[in-house]
Amino acid sequence: MRSEKEMLELIADTALADENIRAAYLEGSRANPSVPRDIFQDYDVVYIVKDTKPYRENRAWIDRFGERLYMQYPEENTEFPSDVENCYGWLMQLADGNRLDLHVCTGPYALARLELYQTLVDKDGIMPAEKEECDEMHWIRKPDERKFQNVCNEFWWCLNNVAKGLWREELPYVLDMMDFHVRPMLKQMLEWKIGCGNHFSVSAGKMAKYMKRFLPRGDYDRFLQTYGRATVGEQWQAAFVMCDLFQETACAAAETLGFSYNREEAENSRWFLEHVYTLPKDAREVIQDKDWSRSAGRGLAAEKHREKKTDEQVEKESQI
Repeated sequence: MRSEKEMLELIADTALADENIRAAYLEGSRANPSVPRDIFQDYDVVYIVKDTKPYRENRAWIDRFGERLYMQYPEENTEFPSDVENCYGWLMQLADGNRLDLHVCTGPYALARLELYQTLVDKDGIMPAEKEECDEMHWIRKPDERKFQNVCNEFWWCLNNVAKGLWREELPYVLDMMDFHVRPMLKQMLEWKIGCGNHFSVSAGKMAKYMKRFLPRGDYDRFLQTYGRATVGEQWQAAFVMCDLFQETACAAAETLGFSYNREEAENSRWFLEHVYTLPKDAREVIQDKDWSRSAGRGLAAEKHREKKTDEQVEKESQI
């Protein structure tokens, strides 16, 4: 595996030898001093060019960077918008273990999108003075009250879909609802907790990958418990863990930020989830009046509803 020094020399030498390339810079994790160094870090490189066309038309030009195991041409994916006249890229997993994410961009396009970067080559003095080595643009953002309440509402509302999906035993639907709608709201709330404890001057990383650094061990362990196996029983328990963790975190964040928190919404959503958890498979109604009236505060289901069902019990009930 080539060293960072060898890779950066190759990248810079390629730029210096090509008249069409006017500048080169490194961005991403290797340009961010806050990111721990490891062998899996990509080389995110941009060449500022006069014209992208020569590189788009000559696919062999990237062979100089080494043998490739596989790659992707992101701008050729018709599912996403692109502007190939101004930006074109190659994502390469090289055979020596290095990964190179390389783009050629026109000057105005690239310079308008600079964040944290390290200049490698600048033939014409077009690169601005490098910003202070700080990842401030990635720091957790302090929410306003409306955004906070929207996240709370989305979390508690989407559990309705989780409940009915689990009752129907429609696991693909449940898993997607959990992964793409419910857990992202929990993750956002946990990030705000991290922000509150660090003056909103830290980054939890892409997809909150650095969450473990900042959360109390108990909170982090409970968050991981929300990734249950693809069984009805484990997904019910994952949903309950989510509820507990979200409620605790949202209440604490609301107090710190001086926001209101809709406890009635949370308690009613939780009541509905636990009600559906105990709803017989032969039920003819989702809610009967007596179910609602005896709920003692409406949002707090009795602890007897919380005993853990095994997957065998769930399967047996579904056959009744």
